[in-house]
Amino acid sequence: MIRLFEISDYEAVYDLWERTDGMGLRSLDDSKEGVERFLKRNPTTNFVCELDENLAGVILSGHDGRRGYIYHAVVEPKYRNQGLGQQLVDHALSALEQEGIKKVALVVFKSNILGNKFWSSIKFEERDDLIYRNKAIDLSNV
Repeated sequence: MIRLFEISDYEAVYDLWERTDGMGLRSLDDSKEGVERFLKRNPTTNFVCELDENLAGVILSGHDGRRGYIYHAVVEPKYRNQGLGQQLVDHALSALEQEGIKKVALVVFKSNILGNKFWSSIKFEERDDLIYRNKAIDLSNV
């Protein structure tokens, strides 16, 4: 069953993120407070999947009014290759579209082979015409 991500899901979600190869977690952004702030800002676009009373997957997504973004999409290894990742992405894309968003972006580490294979398999295009840049405002957000 796929449903909206609630802050009460945080501990199970964070545990899944920590156990997932290729994830990049930040001390502040991915803290309970950081995720709660994100969920409040994007209350209709974040989802968890539960199977057998267990957390099977999660997707964070949101938008800035112009572009949608996907973060931390993960399926528990024992539930992979059953279409759950695609279903979570479809839920997020549908929710973003309902909010008027027409295009979605995401970032995957080059070294995350499994993640890149998944995004390619569901027709997310790789871009080689951009340079991704960021700057930490709060240096404790490691």
